[in-house]
Amino acid sequence: MAEETEFAMGAKASCVDGPGGKVIRVIIDPATKTVTHLVIEPKHRVGSGRLVPLDLVDSAAGGIRLRCTVEEFGMLEAAEEMELVDDVMGGLYGPMGGTPPVQAIVEDVVPRGETDIERGEPVHALDGEIGRVHGCQVDPDNHRVTHVLLGEGHLWGRKEVSIPVSAVTKVENGIWLNLTKKQVEDLPPVG
Repeated sequence: MAEETEFAMGAKASCVDGPGGKVIRVIIDPATKTVTHLVIEPKHRVGSGRLVPLDLVDSAAGGIRLRCTVEEFGMLEAAEEMELVDDVMGGLYGPMGGTPPVQAIVEDVVPRGETDIERGEPVHALDGEIGRVHGCQVDPDNHRVTHVLLGEGHLWGRKEVSIPVSAVTKVENGIWLNLTKKQVEDLPPVG
């Protein structure tokens, strides 16, 4: 069996001819529990994050390699969209006349029918929150999520806790498990 691929939030991704950026979100098809895209924020935050389809992603020791050039990476679909809305409240209190102020709202782009996991989202056991998402492990052959990774700073002091995806009941405003805190504590350590 091939080694599982780990997509940790904050992992560095490089293009074939230079730097890419870092992983800030993972896009998942909840019906099949497969990863479809990584959202990668460009190095030095130049431009917005990009939706990178998983078929452009190679995992490598020490990071993630993208099968595209820096230029091609920059042309991928933006992972955020900005919407300008009239700032109604500001208009009420602003100077008389003139144009009403406009407020920019930036929203994360998530392909229809899919959901995303961001760094630091809460992980909920049956008896309360147990920690924050650090990333996920994926089967490289079919891109199915095999484990959700809890980051440092959770209850048990281990560097990382790996929770089998079979324990995940839903991904909505965090990750929800069908395990208690004690059952998560008893999971084997990450190898």
